[in-house]
Amino acid sequence: MPTHRQKNNIQRIDSPKDLHDLREKLKEQRDEGKVRIRICMTGCRAHGAEELMTAFQEEVGKKSLGVEILATGCHGFCAQAPVLVVDPYGIFYGGVSPADVPEIVSETVEKGNPVERLLYTDPVSGKTIVQAAEVPFYKNQEKIVLRNCGEIDPTDVQQYIERDGYAALAKALIEMKPEAVIEEITTSGLRGRGGAGFPAGRKWSFARAASGEPKYMICNADEGDPGAFMDRAVLEGDPHTAVEGMTIAAYAIGASEGYVYVRAEYPIAVEHLKKAIQDAEALGLLGENILGSGFSFRVRIKKGSGAFVCGEETALIASIEGRRGMPRPRPPFPAQSGVWGKPTSINNVETLANVPSIILNGGKWYAGIGTQTSKGTKVFALAGKVNNTGLVEVPMGITLKEVVFAVGGGIPDGRSFKAVQTGGPSGGCIPEAMLDLPVDYESLAKVGAIMGSGGMIVADDRTCMVDVSRFFMDFIQDESCGKCVPCRIGTKRMLEILVDVCDGRGSAEDLETLEELAYSIKDTALCGLGQTAPNPVLTTLKYFKEEYLAHIEDETCPAKVCKALIQYRIIPETCTGCGACLKVCPTEAITGEKKEVHFIHQEKCTKCGMCYSTCRFDAIEVN
Repeated sequence: MPTHRQKNNIQRIDSPKDLHDLREKLKEQRDEGKVRIRICMTGCRAHGAEELMTAFQEEVGKKSLGVEILATGCHGFCAQAPVLVVDPYGIFYGGVSPADVPEIVSETVEKGNPVERLLYTDPVSGKTIVQAAEVPFYKNQEKIVLRNCGEIDPTDVQQYIERDGYAALAKALIEMKPEAVIEEITTSGLRGRGGAGFPAGRKWSFARAASGEPKYMICNADEGDPGAFMDRAVLEGDPHTAVEGMTIAAYAIGASEGYVYVRAEYPIAVEHLKKAIQDAEALGLLGENILGSGFSFRVRIKKGSGAFVCGEETALIASIEGRRGMPRPRPPFPAQSGVWGKPTSINNVETLANVPSIILNGGKWYAGIGTQTSKGTKVFALAGKVNNTGLVEVPMGITLKEVVFAVGGGIPDGRSFKAVQTGGPSGGCIPEAMLDLPVDYESLAKVGAIMGSGGMIVADDRTCMVDVSRFFMDFIQDESCGKCVPCRIGTKRMLEILVDVCDGRGSAEDLETLEELAYSIKDTALCGLGQTAPNPVLTTLKYFKEEYLAHIEDETCPAKVCKALIQYRIIPETCTGCGACLKVCPTEAITGEKKEVHFIHQEKCTKCGMCYSTCRFDAIEVN
C-alpha cells in the first residue's frame, strides 16, 4: 500500500479560526527540504504504478531513508506513464519501471542528481529536460482546476487544507451572503464546463429565486465522451475541491441536500470521493452547522450505469429518482422543478472545481483570464495522433495550434496534421486551415463545433474523416435513449448511409440525404444529445467533402482505412519469404514457401492488417 504522510488526530473544526489555526499548524510542520516522491497512482496504475510504488517503498525502507512517498492523482502527462516527480528538486521522470528504482534512489533521492537516461526529451526541440516545470507540456498550461492534482495525496484531507482547502467555504459562509456569492460567480464569467456553457451565476440565481423546499445541488460527474476523463481525474486526484465547490454552490442557492452523480465504472473516483465526504463530515466541513455558520448540507453519491444520455440534466434527474434515464421536455427547467419536483441546480465537476479559487481570489481575478465572453481556463483530454496525450488545462482563447503543437508536442512519426475533433461525439471536426482558431465557446460554434465537456482528439493524414463520422454516429445511435423519433430513427438512418459510403455503396444523392437528415435532427430532437449528434457529419461534409466523393466516385479510401475499399498486397520485389506474415494471418489467407515470395488470397483476407504491422521489410502495401 502507498505510504502517506503521518496524519494527526484532529478534532472537529467548529469555526473559521479552527480551520485557519489547523492550516497554519500544518504549514509549520511541513519540511520544505524533505525529499518527497510524488507518484501518479490513478491512471498510471494501468502502466505499472502499483509495482513502482512497492519498489520505492522497499528500496527506501531497506536504506532507512526519511523519504515521503506520496500516492497522488493524475499528473496529466499520460503519454509518459507511469510518471513521478522527486521534490524538492522538481525532477521529472516518465516511463519509469521498478528496475529503475535503485538508481533513482541512489542518485536522485540520496544525492539530488538526475538520472540522465530517464529524463524527458522534448520531441520538438530535442532537448533533455530535468525540471517538471520546464517540460513544454506543463510549461504551457495554467492550472486552476488541476492545481492540486499530482501535488497531494487525494485521500488526506490535511494536505488539501494545507493548500488553502476549505478557506473559500469559510469565507463564503462567514463573510458573504448567498446573493454575494452568486454575484461573485457572475462577475467571474464562469460558464458551465459540461458542454452547454450556460453562465453558472445565472443558473444559481434561478435556483435561489425558485420557491419550494428542500432544494438540491447536484454535481454531474457522468462524463461519457469517448476518450474524455477530465471530471474523473479531478475526483481521483483532488476530490475535496469538488466537494468544497459544491458546498459553496449549495449555500448560494439555499440547498440542504446534494448528490454527486458519478459513473460506477470510475471505481477510484468513487473510492476517493467517499473518503473525502466522510472526512469532511467528520471534521464538520459537511453536515450540520458547518463551521458554526448555521448552514447545513449533506451529500450523497449516486452511481450511474454508464448511459451517455444521463449526462443530460433531466435524464440524470430521472436516474437519481430511480427511473430510467430519459430526458423530458423543458420547461419546466430543473431550477424550478428538478429532483422530486423541487428546485435543483446541476453543475459538472470542472465547473464546481473552479468555485473555491474564484471565491478566494475574486470574480475579477478569474474574469481577467481568457476572452471577453469565455472566461477562465478549460481542461481538455488531449488524445489521438499527438505526441503528448493527457490532461491539459489552458486559458480560454488559446489557439488550437498552441494546444496541439506547444502543449501536445505535435504529430508523431513525422506525419502531418489533418484535423482536430472537439466536444466529443457531438462535437465537430476542424481542419488544418483553422488551426489558428481560438478555443472559446463562440469561435468553436462558428465553425460548427462545440466546446463540449473537453474531449479533444487529434487526427493525422492516416485518418479517414468519413470513418470518423461513422464511428461517432455509431456511438450516438447506440447511446440514444430512443424517446424521440428524430434521434431514434434519424441517427439510425444517418449511420446506415455512412456505412454504405465506407463500404463503397454510397451515391452522391446519399450525401444530400445525409445533410438534410442532419439539419432535421438538429432542429427537432428532444435533448442536447440528439440536437448536437449530427455535428461530426456536418463538419466533415463541409471541410472534407472530397473524402466522401473519393469513397463514392472513385471507390477508394484516401486514408486507406475503410476495409471494403482497400487491399493488402505483397510486393514480390521486396518479399524475403521470411514467413512472419503467414504465421500471424488469422484466416490463412497467405501462402508461400520459406524464402520464396508469398501471396495474399483476397477472397480469404479479412483486412485485419496483422500482416502489414508484422512485416519487417516493408513488403506489404495497402492499395
